[in-house]
Amino acid sequence: MTLYINDETIEKVREASDIVDVISEYVPLKRSGSNFVGLCPFHHEKTPSFTVSHTKDFFHCFGCGEGGDVIAFIMKRENLSFPEAVKFLADRAGITIEERKPKDNKYLEERNKGYEINKVAARFFYNNLIKNKTALEYLYKRKINNKVIRQFGLGYALDNWNALYNYLKSQGFKDEEILKVGLIRKRSNNDGYYDVFRNRIIFPIIDIRGRVIGFGGRVLDDSMPKYLNSQETYIFSKGNNLFGLNLVNKLSDRKKIIVVEGYMDVISLFNHGINYAVASLGTALTEQQGKLLKRYGQNIYICYDTDNAGIKATLKAIEILRKLDIEPKIVILDGYKDPDDFLKENSTEDFERKLNTAYNHVDYKVFIYKNKFNINQTEGKIGFTKEIAKVIRGLKSPIEKDVYIDKISKEMNISREAIEKEVFGNNNKVVTNKKPIERKNISPVKVSLPTANIRAEVDLLRLMVFNKEYYDKIMQELSLDYYENLECREILKIISDLYIEDEILNEDMLYERVKGMPNLNMTLVDEIIKKPINFLPETVDQMIKDLVTTLKTNRLENERNRIKKKIEEMEKNQNRSPLQEKEFIQLCMELTNLNKELNLIRHEEGR
Repeated sequence: MTLYINDETIEKVREASDIVDVISEYVPLKRSGSNFVGLCPFHHEKTPSFTVSHTKDFFHCFGCGEGGDVIAFIMKRENLSFPEAVKFLADRAGITIEERKPKDNKYLEERNKGYEINKVAARFFYNNLIKNKTALEYLYKRKINNKVIRQFGLGYALDNWNALYNYLKSQGFKDEEILKVGLIRKRSNNDGYYDVFRNRIIFPIIDIRGRVIGFGGRVLDDSMPKYLNSQETYIFSKGNNLFGLNLVNKLSDRKKIIVVEGYMDVISLFNHGINYAVASLGTALTEQQGKLLKRYGQNIYICYDTDNAGIKATLKAIEILRKLDIEPKIVILDGYKDPDDFLKENSTEDFERKLNTAYNHVDYKVFIYKNKFNINQTEGKIGFTKEIAKVIRGLKSPIEKDVYIDKISKEMNISREAIEKEVFGNNNKVVTNKKPIERKNISPVKVSLPTANIRAEVDLLRLMVFNKEYYDKIMQELSLDYYENLECREILKIISDLYIEDEILNEDMLYERVKGMPNLNMTLVDEIIKKPINFLPETVDQMIKDLVTTLKTNRLENERNRIKKKIEEMEKNQNRSPLQEKEFIQLCMELTNLNKELNLIRHEEGR
């Protein structure tokens, strides 16, 4: 007898099966813009004409005309029927399929009844809202306009114990049917039922097929609980859905998707024209939600609340997403609790600039631990470095490890060797092709710099020696690692130490400390410390700005040249591995960003 797989299960399997991941198991794919290309597995060809779209969940061959979704691919490639292909993908995704006979429609009828009850309830809530002045004013005060109210189908639950129950009963629904979708509860004395949602703004939760699967409710005042969500039901699972995904699917270009904590954050972002936000329904991000993010967004951003709970949720989300081979970016909203608060005082452009400066997962943890530990004190610096060493230890790429070991070494003024030991342990030394060098023979390497750059470093240090206000202003713009000259770096370290001890710098003490250091060019040291600097106080701000720009430009150009050289080397290898290809693409993106930064600096200089 032919068995039947219901539509709900088919959709669940389709959502869990990333089309690029599945097809990559059969066809080597390379990224081409927003799509992936490869040689068609269904006909012989030498030039790739087979395209896979992540955002559209579709493949197409321009050579032979084959195309379809992930299920169609498996049917064709494995020579399976539709149900067999669904089962094949379900096994791959770890989804259990409950097969039913075509004549057994009770299950389907029950689910459809649940969707219908929720749909009628959503309309009831919406009609309540548009008639209720207090509820509408609440939304208007939060800058939510009528268009967004209609888009999300927002509603209002009356301040009444059984208004919804009575309405649904009048529409012919039975008590047990309404109870089963979680809209009512039995009274404690079993004498009737009462509405779950009362005197709350209602947020219908809608799946990508347009079905109302649950509700969220928010109070209009400060009473608790602030938010109330539908319970888990036979048609609603929090961990398998995302609030707002139905609109992202319909309205956004899927180039990026940002996951936030709450309903109002999503709505506020949409209200400001940012139509690629979803919320994780008041629960920690789940693996299934992560798969949905991967399917519907090319680049994933996390922007949870900035309180301790939000930080914990962000760290958990990072773990979930990285297990799914997603490298999320984390948005930091300094001084604001959440996106809704941020957009009350800032523009859409301000928020998008925050996206452009979002942190990767390592830099986010650096940011968090710097706030957790007082790195200006010895104990705090040790605690911070130990925690970050654990993060670096967990990185897969040796290149990433090397970059962050170097970065933390420079920022914390801790030897690279000490951090390597913390990361790798004494028995797991970094493997290099260089012969070991006795520590006593190590001498600092002097970097040969362009005249303009070394001049800028020297002049900045002379300003710092002259006045602590100038020191503070310059240090806000440039960290130690911007200074490439050995003498300048060593003098800056001592200047910083002396300013911690006193507001006025003792130049004699500075000179004495520097004089005792080996392998320094004392002529340059004398110029920095002893030679007076001539400037007009009214021009010092512009002077600092110009000198800072010189160092920033030099660093960007050096980094650009390094990346260009690496790209040129990799381009010679026509048979790059998938990991190398991923690194190659990342380098190209970094080069593009560096060029943009340099052009922006030059544009600002020319104004």
